[in-house]
Amino acid sequence: MREAIRLADESVRNGGGPFGAVIVKDGEIVAGCSNSVTLHNDPTAHAEVSTIREACRKLGTFDLSGCVIYTSCEPCPMCLGAIYWARIDRIYYGNNRNDAAAIGFADNFIYEELERPLEQRTVPIIPLLRDEALSSFRLWEENTERIDY
Repeated sequence: MREAIRLADESVRNGGGPFGAVIVKDGEIVAGCSNSVTLHNDPTAHAEVSTIREACRKLGTFDLSGCVIYTSCEPCPMCLGAIYWARIDRIYYGNNRNDAAAIGFADNFIYEELERPLEQRTVPIIPLLRDEALSSFRLWEENTERIDY
């Protein structure tokens, strides 16, 4: 956790956001990154997502089972989703979402949006060409060489 906090501090000093994360496997740090949203003009460049990407690259897998993540702040909904998709075993965090909201990083609106029916969401989410899109799913189902994830 101290390394995640150190990365967050360093990020602020270098013009990035105040978040850091590390992924550990078998007691060793596999990857560590900080928030670089403004540095790379990438809204997905949160510390957790960047760290997951780096750990997957280093380990040569998309499945981080057996790993834990230490993050300087409670993960936002996007990062939490990425952590679950990566199958990380455990999450340790420093600051909580209320601490983040107090300095202008409020995620509650996303949690609230997820609870609303699709037709009541702030950003319109509209189904389109479902019948055509289903062809990709049929191809996936028929592919005997696919790699399930």
